[in-house]
Amino acid sequence: MTGPESDGHFQLTGMEKHLNSNTFKSSMKCVLTTYGSIALLVFFFMLRPTKIPAVKAT
Repeated sequence: MTGPESDGHFQLTGMEKHLNSNTFKSSMKCVLTTYGSIALLVFFFMLRPTKIPAVKAT
């Protein structure tokens, strides 16, 4: 029996349901998630406050 009913590995659950690469839309979601994660890391390191040097006591 071949058909979608007997093919158990296509029953995706959890995040696999949204981020699989079987369709164009799901592939696009993977790319956008990757680019978004990279952009968040870049903005985090660009916008974090710099360390203020300690003032030496004289």
